[in-house]
Amino acid sequence: MEVDEEEKPTPAKKRKLTKAAEAKLKAKEKKKRGKKGSDDEEYNEDDDAYTALSKSMWTNGASKPPVGSFDKCAVCGKQFTVTKYTLAASNGKGFLCHACAKAGGSDPFKKPAVPKKRKAPAERRNITNFEEKRFPSLVSLCIKLITKHINDIEVLGDIGSMNVEAISKAVSKQRGLTPENAHLFYNPANESLTLFDATNLPSPALETLAYHNRSLVSLRLDYCGHLDDAVFKVFSTSLPALKRIELLGPFLVRPPAWQEFFQTHPNLEAFLVTQSPRFDDACIQSLAEHCTGIKELRLKEIGKMNDAFLTEIESLKGCLRHLDLSDPSHSCSEQAMIQLICEVGEGLVYLNVSKHADLTDAFLKDGLLANTTKLESLTLSHLPELTDVGVKEFFDAWAENAPLRFLDMSRNELLGKLALESALKHSGKKLEELNINGLKDVSEEALNMIGRHAVELRRLDAGFCRAVDDFVVQNWLEGKKKNGVPNGGCKAIEEVKVWGCNRVTKSQTVR
Repeated sequence: MEVDEEEKPTPAKKRKLTKAAEAKLKAKEKKKRGKKGSDDEEYNEDDDAYTALSKSMWTNGASKPPVGSFDKCAVCGKQFTVTKYTLAASNGKGFLCHACAKAGGSDPFKKPAVPKKRKAPAERRNITNFEEKRFPSLVSLCIKLITKHINDIEVLGDIGSMNVEAISKAVSKQRGLTPENAHLFYNPANESLTLFDATNLPSPALETLAYHNRSLVSLRLDYCGHLDDAVFKVFSTSLPALKRIELLGPFLVRPPAWQEFFQTHPNLEAFLVTQSPRFDDACIQSLAEHCTGIKELRLKEIGKMNDAFLTEIESLKGCLRHLDLSDPSHSCSEQAMIQLICEVGEGLVYLNVSKHADLTDAFLKDGLLANTTKLESLTLSHLPELTDVGVKEFFDAWAENAPLRFLDMSRNELLGKLALESALKHSGKKLEELNINGLKDVSEEALNMIGRHAVELRRLDAGFCRAVDDFVVQNWLEGKKKNGVPNGGCKAIEEVKVWGCNRVTKSQTVR
């Protein structure tokens, strides 16, 4: 019998599900919708798949006895009262008492974990910085324009040494000084040259500097890491008129090159060097031997400094005015430092002995008190052996020395009220800069004295002084009212640093 090709087969009838299959399908749908199961227990979708109770422990095929009835435990056989927390045995035969349920690793009383609330990010403290804004002058606008187009300029022309230095500083802020534009600052008639960032000037460019500025009397090079022996020998021979040299970071210059420079410059008056790890005893000996007219000496962060350095510096007495021996790798001894001040202290105007950790109150008493009468700037920072009483006694007895203009007592944890009050009584009327950063225990009463005594103060660093608050800052700026009239206050103040003073609020700093 032939079958018609156009005749379509009759569709098969839909298979009818059994009751068990329908129940299973309904259970799956309830699970998806998060509805209650047959045991009236709520299914929690947030349960961990690895720790959630299996379906057999909820339904178990057998109906759960009514709550409040008695049943026998499927494991231990003891009779227990059925509650809504009763769980079924894992093998599907009977139910468990609470003790056996816990022993099997399931806690019937465990509550579903509450999702943790996301903590709001902590409020960040804003660093408030204020700078006086003035209408820009024509000169400042021109300097800004020149700085922006420094690589397109062929010559600066006769614009004055002050403006040339201002352009050099502006270019250095962006590290824009290169061998291609450095020639703009060179001139055979130059007597003074300052380059604030020589990072990008290699050795040949620094040699060119010496050849094109043979009349230099004063030279300052910051970040001159490319300055080596070959270049420094060129300085020795090509800059005969040099009397003042200031270098930051001449790491590569070795002792023979230093000694040759001192021999060729007997008229040197200022030698200011920071961070020179190869400068040793032979170098300072050569300096003291050949450059007897040194007035300014800075040996800062010199790794090989020791007591022998101080012995050589003693020979410079009679002319030395500025002395900076700060931040050595190892402190010089107190006795050697006292002996040095006994020799050169009479003429000193500036002294910095920071981080000579072996210095104590005896240095103040036997060194400074007995031998200095002309100091205007004194830095006693990071001297942990100084005491509050010792510094007080020093300033109380230091009547022969005129009031200081600059005083730095920062980072001396033992100093407090007595030291600050005595220093203000001695130098407050002439003090222009004061640094008491880190004097954490100084009292509010002593801090308020700054506004009454240091009326000429221009810069103040009171960071990490715990007693500084809004009222103290207000006393510094406006003075304390007496009969309704402000009395005192630092009227010439330009800069106040209160970093780490947590009691100073924004309401005061925005004034």
